[in-house]
Amino acid sequence: MQDFFSALCLVAVLEGLFLFAAPFAWKRLVERLLGMHSFQLRVFGAVTLAIGLLCLWAVRH
Repeated sequence: MQDFFSALCLVAVLEGLFLFAAPFAWKRLVERLLGMHSFQLRVFGAVTLAIGLLCLWAVRH
């Protein structure tokens, strides 16, 4: 359970870092995301999820 909370904390740190370092680029990205169709967002999310799981598996084994 500690690993889960550590991972959530790292997500918060990365999100905060991106917002702190490049707020205008973040706004542009969100504007682009709002213009995308739901199917495109789902595919992007699925691909990102798969890549994240593969990277996690590689790091843990």
